[in-house]
Amino acid sequence: MHNNTIAPRDAEWREQLRKAMTAKQRTAIPRVKMPELDPAYRITCNDEVNQGISAEQAVTEATRCLDCPDPQCVTGCPVGINIPGFVKNIQRGEPLTAAAVLKETSALPAVCGRVCPQEKQCESRCIYHKMGKEPVAIGYLERFAADFAAMAPENDWQSPAAVPVKAKIAVVGSGPAGLSFAGDMAKRGYAVTVYEALHEIGGVLKYGIPEFRLPNSIVDKEIDSLRRLGVEFVNDIVIGKTLTYDQLVAAGFKGVFVASGAGLPRFMGIPGENLIGVMSSNEYLTRVNLMGAGRPGWDTPVKKGHRVAVVGGGNTAMDSVRTALRMGADEAYIIYRRSEAEMPARVEEVHHAKQEGVKFMCLYNPVEYKGDEKGCVTTAVLERMELGEPDASGRRSPVPTGEYVELPVDEVIVSVGVSPNPLIPNSLSGEGLNVSRKGTIEVGDNMESSIPMLFAGGDIVRGGATVILAMGDGRKAAQAMAEKLEV
Repeated sequence: MHNNTIAPRDAEWREQLRKAMTAKQRTAIPRVKMPELDPAYRITCNDEVNQGISAEQAVTEATRCLDCPDPQCVTGCPVGINIPGFVKNIQRGEPLTAAAVLKETSALPAVCGRVCPQEKQCESRCIYHKMGKEPVAIGYLERFAADFAAMAPENDWQSPAAVPVKAKIAVVGSGPAGLSFAGDMAKRGYAVTVYEALHEIGGVLKYGIPEFRLPNSIVDKEIDSLRRLGVEFVNDIVIGKTLTYDQLVAAGFKGVFVASGAGLPRFMGIPGENLIGVMSSNEYLTRVNLMGAGRPGWDTPVKKGHRVAVVGGGNTAMDSVRTALRMGADEAYIIYRRSEAEMPARVEEVHHAKQEGVKFMCLYNPVEYKGDEKGCVTTAVLERMELGEPDASGRRSPVPTGEYVELPVDEVIVSVGVSPNPLIPNSLSGEGLNVSRKGTIEVGDNMESSIPMLFAGGDIVRGGATVILAMGDGRKAAQAMAEKLEV
């Protein structure tokens, strides 16, 4: 399946690379360390923390890969990237070819190289674990190849745009699921139009993930390469409001892929959540990341707290608390109801937050917020928790103890999950669209909804999930839709 045209495993150059060193020599090479900005400096700005690896480091790291005959890393990748194929091209000094191998299956390699949880996916399956050693740094290598290609003159490595000759396809939402789907359909020769509700293309990649983790310029480069494939982008269009599904069908779109995400914040339903200074991660990050809040020359207001509490333990909570520091907070806390071992955030995110001075209050849960006479939050009342038995997800459930502490705060950012964007499910519920109790669109194995030729993927189907799982949905839906259209 992955013995593809660009980097077949039986190519002579790969045979030679395998023979050039013994497994013992390869496994003796230590895993590369990613250079990063100094914590004291980086909390003063939005510069990217991870600085990328050099060409020399990349070749050395790629040399560690044993080019396994049955590479398990590939089975850990939701989009099925030919990982040994791109890694071995880096080793032989062909980063542009490596990027081309990545682009065969991934529309956003520079994004995935930065934000994918590789430690839970491809790298978790690496054969090195069986030897008690650190896995090959697949994520770092992906980022290196994608960034290298982005610096190359435009036509050096990219495939020319296909002339759209097939049906018109509409995509709702320009986040990772929508972009992945659009790229795959454009490569197949379909005329793809992506509709985005916000004023910038990129969805959660722009509004949700801070620039210190994923610079907007990187996202823009990925979007530009989709434009070159012939994908059209239209912003400021809210499907379900500005344009209805029926209007899309009337305009001649033969298939629609809904990738409108999970942009509806969840709150906990506790007293004081409507005080001034209590907001969702969604709102906070969107104001700062997408709307320039806090930057000179931008008018978007955002509260700049001195003592900020972020409630939650996922990547979005880490993004929020680290953003609060960069917005000038004197003290920033993570309040999480389980222990650190149960945190869903990436290990790297937690490590970076600690380096930057974030204080972790694990095994605490807010039960109330108190405010002053002006209605501004002043105190978070936290109940101490202890861990009980594992729940359905395998994480140990927090049990209340009845002991309370009061934490003085002037800003609280609630990051306890998101719900699907309700616009499309609501606008189509009368048309026979099956929607789950949680508001997600129900789809079959092929990502098609109960309305024929209306497919969906990403967070609108999954609830909150990762960029790469959304991209996997986009690929799967593109293949299924193309098969139906080409019957």
